Amino acid sequence: CMRFSNLRNYLPDDSSTAKNSDIHKLGNIKDYCSNGKSEETGCKTDIDKINGACLWLFEQLILKNKKGINMAEYIIIWLSYMLNLKNDKKIKNFNDFYTNYIEKNGYYIKCDNRGNDCSDELKEITKYTNYKEIIDTKKELLNINFEYLSKFYDAFKSLCNMYTELAAGESKCKKCLENANEFVKTYDELNKNSNITKDNPYYQVLSTLSNDYDNFKNYCNENKVDCSDIPSLSPINTKENGVQNYGKISEQNRQSFENISEVTSSSSSITSKLVPVLSIFGAIAFFLGISYKVNNKNLKNYFHYIYANVNKKIIRFLTFYTSIHYLDFGNEFKKNI
Repeated sequence: CMRFSNLRNYLPDDSSTAKNSDIHKLGNIKDYCSNGKSEETGCKTDIDKINGACLWLFEQLILKNKKGINMAEYIIIWLSYMLNLKNDKKIKNFNDFYTNYIEKNGYYIKCDNRGNDCSDELKEITKYTNYKEIIDTKKELLNINFEYLSKFYDAFKSLCNMYTELAAGESKCKKCLENANEFVKTYDELNKNSNITKDNPYYQVLSTLSNDYDNFKNYCNENKVDCSDIPSLSPINTKENGVQNYGKISEQNRQSFENISEVTSSSSSITSKLVPVLSIFGAIAFFLGISYKVNNKNLKNYFHYIYANVNKKIIRFLTFYTSIHYLDFGNEFKKNI
């Protein structure tokens, strides 16, 4: 972060005037300012300065300080932000800059540190042998809408200010808290995006910012500064979370359907057990109907005789059968209430 802060003194990221007008005093940036098409060195235009500063940041942050490949995300966000800020007539977007300043530039396609080949050293840090390869792996970041990209840069600046303004020995860091609140505000705005998925560059940058913010508390402990007031971040909202919730709802619906099916099955079982009881009542009605339809007195008396002798057995059987199945029905009914 100190490198970005120092760079802004020579190349402001707003409309203000540079505190130091001669950017050539910034390390060996003078050598980097050439676009590779001529042997001349020196930053003649704003785009030359941006190009030289981009290479200087790669050298300082990744090669020398070994910050890792994730730092390239911040460099590319800065690069895209600066290109939009300067609004050059010839270089209108990152693709134009890539074609004219990166694609065939010796400093991008071969790691060169003051005339020394640094490809092996860079590979140990990033697994890539030159800056162009690193940029190619991060080019998808440029698909992010500039409105969001600008907010990412604002969040990064707030995060950097938290680190640079932390003074060892202070019991509290008031400025850190102010910058942390600004960071959280911007982060929450970015987190409202409803199209975040874990496989897109938007999530990638937001995750990097979140991790570096969380690591700040460890940085406070190392410098023995109390940063307990620093607010925590909410988890990144992704579409996957919504899918998981939908899955839970679907599972609940499935279980509810199974419960309904079980109740329906039990009801069918109970109904099947009542059928014999109804059949017995039907048999009684059948006997009574026949007795009243027959005109022959002897035959009618015969039916009455049969009815009188059989009826007692039927009633006893009906009472016994009904009592048993009533108990089964009651138990199953209670289970399904």
